[in-house]
Amino acid sequence: MLYRERKLETPHGSIQTPILFPVRNVGKRSSDNTPEYTDMIPDLRTGMVNSRAIRLRRPLWERLENGRSLREEMGVPDNTVLFADSGGFDFSSEKIDTTPEETLNTQQKIEADIYGTVDVPLSKGMRASENQRRVKENIDRALTASENHSGDALLFGSVHGYDPRTIRNGIRHLEKHGEFDGYAIGSMVPIRSDYKRVTKILLAARRSTDKHIHVYGLGGLVYQPLLLYLGMDSFDSSAFIRSAGNRNYLIPGFGGTELHSIEELEYLPCSCPICGSNTLGEIRSNRDFLTKHNLWALTTELRRFRYIAATGTDVESYLDLRFEGNEVTKRAYDMAKQQMRRLV
Repeated sequence: MLYRERKLETPHGSIQTPILFPVRNVGKRSSDNTPEYTDMIPDLRTGMVNSRAIRLRRPLWERLENGRSLREEMGVPDNTVLFADSGGFDFSSEKIDTTPEETLNTQQKIEADIYGTVDVPLSKGMRASENQRRVKENIDRALTASENHSGDALLFGSVHGYDPRTIRNGIRHLEKHGEFDGYAIGSMVPIRSDYKRVTKILLAARRSTDKHIHVYGLGGLVYQPLLLYLGMDSFDSSAFIRSAGNRNYLIPGFGGTELHSIEELEYLPCSCPICGSNTLGEIRSNRDFLTKHNLWALTTELRRFRYIAATGTDVESYLDLRFEGNEVTKRAYDMAKQQMRRLV
């Protein structure tokens, strides 16, 4: 097992890894979809923000330029650790409209703790030559960011690829020619249903460096245990928001259930502060309640894994049970186990 626990020191304090970075929609038109949670979940004072969206939201950007802090805008404590990506996912459908230097300036202005370098995602439906061009340009942009980066914030080089060799070569090239505090693996969301492929790619990333590895977009209930087993240090997710928008109620080990299909219960089975003090009807009618519960579910998944590791319980026995109900993820996990045994 590659699971590991470390402390990550940032300008706004240290955090224990592995850790989830919930996606915060600040700057987007849907910014009100993310209710405040840092005062409710003590071990989750983190957030993932989109630098491009913040810069392009003129009223917000003007307030920041006039001295207001992003944390004030978000209504979060000053010790909240923010990871600012480049907004690269927007470039899937829009022309890239920033440079590494401009993105660094934005990340510095919003006082982010972790900077993700400018990246353009790959696409399954795109020609291999175009994807390869994007792979190279993402590496070049990361190196430009390394040359221009200064200050205490951490810099994570964004690395994309649809095969282990590309990821391994990308990380090794950045290690040799740049200065990075860690790496962020992108373009996994379009291939997330191919669990074996994603597992091989992330294993290649983990073997390529001992530095922090973040995985963009795969921090939901299904992937979290697998990412932890593979030694990933952090991950982000908007699943708690998207699921709430579809009235899906998340439960670790079971996935999501549409609340309209539940009629007989007065209270739901979770013991989080939301479910412990509100009825099914109240949660069903209040999107903020459901969003907060779903975030508790993601946090519980992480806490449960940490507990298993801390008690000395055999993690593989736990995961054997955890993945038993899903044949696809079980095959990916079994393959990961085989890969691990080749390492020892």
